[in-house]
Amino acid sequence: MDRAFLNVGASLTGRRWVGPDEALLRLGEAMAQETRLPMAVCQVLARRGVAPGDAEGFLAPALRDLLPDPLSLRDMGPAAARFLRAVQGGERIAVFADYDVDGGASAALLLTWLRAMGRQATLYIPDRIDEGYGPNVPAMADLAARHDLIVCVDCGTLSHEPVAAAKGADVVILDHHLGGETLPAALAVVNPNRQDEDGSLAHLCAAAVVFLMLVEANRQLRADGVQGPDLMAMLDLVALATVADVAPLTGVNRALVRQGLKVMARRDRPGIAALADVARMDTAPTAYSLGFVLGPRVNAGGRIGQADLGARLLATDDPREAAAFAARLEELNAERRAIEARVREEALAQAEARGIDGPLVWAAGEGWHPGVVGIVAARLKEATNRPAVVIGFEDGIGKGSARSVSGVDLGAAVHRLADEGLLLRGGGHRMAAGLTVARDSLEPAMARLAELLARQGAGEGGPRDLALDGMLMPGAATTALVEQIEQAGPFGQGAPAPRFAFADMGVAARRIGESHLRLTATGPDGARIEAVAFGAFDGPLVPALEQAGHRRFHLAGRLEINHWGGRSKVQLRLEDAAEA
Repeated sequence: MDRAFLNVGASLTGRRWVGPDEALLRLGEAMAQETRLPMAVCQVLARRGVAPGDAEGFLAPALRDLLPDPLSLRDMGPAAARFLRAVQGGERIAVFADYDVDGGASAALLLTWLRAMGRQATLYIPDRIDEGYGPNVPAMADLAARHDLIVCVDCGTLSHEPVAAAKGADVVILDHHLGGETLPAALAVVNPNRQDEDGSLAHLCAAAVVFLMLVEANRQLRADGVQGPDLMAMLDLVALATVADVAPLTGVNRALVRQGLKVMARRDRPGIAALADVARMDTAPTAYSLGFVLGPRVNAGGRIGQADLGARLLATDDPREAAAFAARLEELNAERRAIEARVREEALAQAEARGIDGPLVWAAGEGWHPGVVGIVAARLKEATNRPAVVIGFEDGIGKGSARSVSGVDLGAAVHRLADEGLLLRGGGHRMAAGLTVARDSLEPAMARLAELLARQGAGEGGPRDLALDGMLMPGAATTALVEQIEQAGPFGQGAPAPRFAFADMGVAARRIGESHLRLTATGPDGARIEAVAFGAFDGPLVPALEQAGHRRFHLAGRLEINHWGGRSKVQLRLEDAAEA
């Protein structure tokens, strides 16, 4: 095993620090010489696989250069043409969407576009508890009786019987979940994860697929001399869905999110502005705020409350209605957090008792709310660096969610389990999946899933490794440097935010409120940097750092710019520390 970075084999949180390998360091040094960019920026770019000659373009990505031709996806032409025919002919349109952020944003894209064209559509989102994920026969039959066209977004690719039940209406599916060997009898199934696609766009979320369909619809309108709605103004929805659905922030996804964050910062969408206000967001949105501040609140309605509340919030153009929706979602999110905390504690204890060193961690419990098992699975994944499954049982049937780590295709493995009969139902995409399992199949299903994931390399990394991009001195951590590093973002799934170490630091700590710790850290040369550890009182950092005295520490975390009182300064969001 290679030597731990800064010789930290077991930090205060019990983690081994791992630095960049020699090959990446050499690439970073070569890029710094060629581009004159700071070494820290070049290390980040090298880790993302950027060649020196491509650095300038990577730091300023142009969406027009990266956006794929919508017609490169199968069925896209017929889907857009049928959608336009319904719009121009005044036909009755229904939008059937999933209850998560991706489904809600996908629906809001269509509803916003239709409103700009002077048209409306019926929104239908199934109840998570009563109906479950995706189209169902009664709902589709009822919608078909009252509509000419049903557009299924973020669902439908595996819904053979429900689509067949939509008699008298055409069905168009815009999805990204892994497809089976056969497709439902819809007029069009646009999905980059169909088995007959080449996989080059497999990383798109459903909202991005919907966006591409609207790009093609606008193109067909222009061919007829008609100007379509402004799609660039809708990229805030695509960005929110991309981050919340843990799609990798690479390629066109990165450009979509960067542009979407700029749109969101204008606060033109009443629903997102209202949600930001109730969440007390007082700075420009970032990928972090999409994934951990806004996303969970949009999701709250689908998890434990009114399934269509998030989509209605995102789609409304009425500020007063948006404020009411946002306030209700904030209440539901507080309820969700309380339920999640109980399930998370029980699930983590169960997973640790079972063992967290294998290729899969999992937990199952009676009465665990199906609306929070996905969040708890994500927490288990983050804590162990393993794919995780959490299942809630009721009346002998378990409904669960799974979350994966980079490089492991969880959706394909879950889909295979369903094909093998170990699951009653299962599907998803690379990073997330849902499943339904009978109690007597639970143990064999999890054993088989662990076997399939191990073949993909799951479990090979240390569960407690902390990856670092390098080391900085406090004086080098300037606002200019952080701004340049942020140009290599946004950071998230598939593009983790860079993390740096500061070595041999003196520490003076003080508490902020009930759970945060703020530090002033001083380097060997006397230069200082401010650091903050959020939610640190539940862990081992506070006791050591509060009583630091004359002891010195290595600190590790992510750099950010703190805007306060009209001033901007760099701070370290502290994640770990070790005695020097």
